[in-house]
Amino acid sequence: MIEQLRSTIARMERPPGLEETGAALLGIAEVDAALGGGLGRGALHEIAATSEPHIAAASGFVLGLTRNASSRKSIVWIAETMAHLESGVPFGSGLDEFGLAPEQMLIVSVNKPLDLLWAMEEALHCRAVGAVIGELRHENIDAVALRRLSLAAAENSALALLLRASPSNAASTAATRWIVGAAPSQPRYGPGLSRINAQLVRNRRGPLGSWLLEWNEKDECFVLASTHPQPLATPPVDRQAGTLVRSVA
Repeated sequence: MIEQLRSTIARMERPPGLEETGAALLGIAEVDAALGGGLGRGALHEIAATSEPHIAAASGFVLGLTRNASSRKSIVWIAETMAHLESGVPFGSGLDEFGLAPEQMLIVSVNKPLDLLWAMEEALHCRAVGAVIGELRHENIDAVALRRLSLAAAENSALALLLRASPSNAASTAATRWIVGAAPSQPRYGPGLSRINAQLVRNRRGPLGSWLLEWNEKDECFVLASTHPQPLATPPVDRQAGTLVRSVA
């Protein structure tokens, strides 16, 4: 009886969006364990680049998260016009490399941060949407708006991702907060596979952590990067150059 009461109280006190875990984060057991089983759907998560030059790395991390959580539903990427001018827009061939169909993504451009937050909330209420990405250049965000995003994500079990150009220490209702930056690749027969440093600096489910991740082109997923040198190999004749995730505006 007491245990049942404690369980009921815990559910009532649980922040919105943490009721279900959803797809495991990128299929990496070590990261999933830190997150209590995986990245929570029905919740808001913040991903910030270490600085503006690393926004492409943070964008790639966001796409990796989205691929695992969106299933066959639509993905809505909403960004301020200035963000599109500075960083470009998601590129079709780059989306293909992440296992995402270009026609699966709807890209929205807005002029003001408040318009972006409103558009995110409206998209999260749509049952056909599996994930909503909001790309912000401004650091200060209204706490009430963030709370509304968390509630909207929980209502439809959708994934809400807030992509920032730089880290923020402001209070937030986000279930997790990440800081992501590009990392040197391991040279092989040319430029090595893409690598990023992903730091989990806020986690309502458990411990924090930092991981060096590498993009596996064959399986279209992130894996823990090996710190050991890789043997050189002869490049295939028909190998094509890697495709950028984002195009030049």
